[in-house]
Amino acid sequence: MRILDQYILSRFLYNFISSFVILMFIFIFQTIWLFIDDIAGKGLDIVIIGKFLFYLMPNLTEKVLPLTVLLSSILTFGSLAENYEFAAMKASGISLQRSMLSLIVLVVFLGGVTFYFANTVIPASEQKIYNLRRNIAKVKPAAVIEEGVFSDFEGMNIKVDDKYGKNDKYLRNVIIHKKSNLQKNITVIKAASGELISSEASDIIQLVLADGHYYEELVPKASDERKRYPFAKSDFETYTINIEIPENTQDLEEERNVRTDKMKNISRLKKDIDSIKDNNLTVLGAFSKNITTRMGAFVSLSERDSTRTDRAELQKMKVSMSPDQKVKDTVRTTSDVLGLYQKWQQGQIISAASNAISNIVNSVSGKKQDIQNKYKIYNMHILSLHKKYALALSCIILFFVGAPLGAIIRKGGLGLPMVIAIVLFLTYYFIGVFAGNYAKEGNINPILGAWLSSLIMLPLGIILTKRATADRGLMSFGHVWDIIAEAVRKRFKRKTS
Repeated sequence: MRILDQYILSRFLYNFISSFVILMFIFIFQTIWLFIDDIAGKGLDIVIIGKFLFYLMPNLTEKVLPLTVLLSSILTFGSLAENYEFAAMKASGISLQRSMLSLIVLVVFLGGVTFYFANTVIPASEQKIYNLRRNIAKVKPAAVIEEGVFSDFEGMNIKVDDKYGKNDKYLRNVIIHKKSNLQKNITVIKAASGELISSEASDIIQLVLADGHYYEELVPKASDERKRYPFAKSDFETYTINIEIPENTQDLEEERNVRTDKMKNISRLKKDIDSIKDNNLTVLGAFSKNITTRMGAFVSLSERDSTRTDRAELQKMKVSMSPDQKVKDTVRTTSDVLGLYQKWQQGQIISAASNAISNIVNSVSGKKQDIQNKYKIYNMHILSLHKKYALALSCIILFFVGAPLGAIIRKGGLGLPMVIAIVLFLTYYFIGVFAGNYAKEGNINPILGAWLSSLIMLPLGIILTKRATADRGLMSFGHVWDIIAEAVRKRFKRKTS
């Protein structure tokens, strides 16, 4: 058995390493196409570009590793079944589970390594790649501005028709959109030309615009003034925008204390999840209390004054009154309430109520997006936490999908096994992507979003393992074929008769 375990293990490792290298190269080239605009034609050193790609590799491993386990297991057991080596094992009394034992130990160990990788290496690489991209934008400000499209440039959306001159510092036909704190586009600047001025001794980048126009939508505080849609317009010969950048950004390797959910390990994620949850509840509670106070609704009852008549005694007095003595409630609708006031007062009451409701609706609408963003960040932290566990377990689950599937299809090589592995992995991957997006928006529980693809693949692995153990095919069409043949036979008999 030791010789057999070594043989199966060596075949699996050969397929695993070769598949991992090939898939990694494929994903690296696909990533280069995604980030080609960030690194091509920016005057970057070849070492910086190499570091850029090196920092991207751990993030790619998250996608490559499960596919590698699936493909290598299909290749290994498909080759063994195609060469009748499994038939010889079964004839010797060796079951499928026993032949998989050495690989099960290896895959469990690989799952532990994957978990460590997801918890330690990937967050560090995400931090590195983020810092590198941000510092490229700081050191070479023209590098982030693309010709013909709007580019995000230090809080502004800027579009230019052409860049020219040394380091692309001169711009032609500049259009700038500046957003307010509520992320509304209220300022538009157009200029015939522009120039980016920066120096290593200064922490300010100057964007000098020439021969242009300035448009700004004014937002007055009074609601009546907003209906008039006021705006400001001006022409300028020269307009300078000063953009402040942090100190010491000349080093492309500078570390920044920026932390997103992908840059945190499990302990940091758990700590931040609790703090974000408490902060969200505090913000939501304070806003709810503010709206409730402005509406005057749900006002808490004041404490009972001992000098007044007890409510129970008032109830007894009310019951003891005769029907003629009881006072009828004449206020039943809002019209009855307004009827208590004069007509000129009714208009004032209605106007004040309408303005109050309008202000409350505007406050709720303005705060809604902010609260949704806060809960989206909360969901993303939970999703990232459970994805680290799901990634490690997915390698084990996909092994139990690939190994029995290879034994069933009995095909070696890179033909059919590659097609089946890609189809299964794309199914697994897209389910995870869609579930993750739904979880971020709060449509499903973020825990379910992280585990859904693995939970779908788990029953498939169990079913395939049972069928491979029983030496049954991928699908049993015999019974179905008998039913179809019997139906066709009856149909022809009826026509003949």
